[in-house]
Amino acid sequence: MTTHGNLLGPEPTLLPEDPAAAEIDAGQEPAEVAAAHPTSSLAWAVLAERALQDGVTITGYAYARTGYHRGLDMLRRNGWKGFGPVPFSHVPNQGFLRALAALQRAAAAIGETDEAERCRTFLADSDPAAAAALGLD
Repeated sequence: MTTHGNLLGPEPTLLPEDPAAAEIDAGQEPAEVAAAHPTSSLAWAVLAERALQDGVTITGYAYARTGYHRGLDMLRRNGWKGFGPVPFSHVPNQGFLRALAALQRAAAAIGETDEAERCRTFLADSDPAAAAALGLD
């Protein structure tokens, strides 16, 4: 008997709950949360978003890049093979997707157009609804 798997593509990757999320939601300082949970994409994404909002672009870029790479590590540990859906509707995925969106914004702000476009494409490939949900459309 042959097993063909999902002919429509890989199953969506659903990350486990981020332990930092409750602390962020409770209003704890994101830098303290990132120090306590350095693998949390959400903590780094919040730091990136704040830095970009405050006009500290290079700092925002660094935070976003860290959150993005922490998210890639988490995705791979949870079965992601470098492609396939990462639904925004699954709350634990939002830290990674927010870091990716922040990286796209920061890259665009410093004129790194190839990286900004790569991030935009990656976000759309992960979940076509993510860009709108994150205010990028």
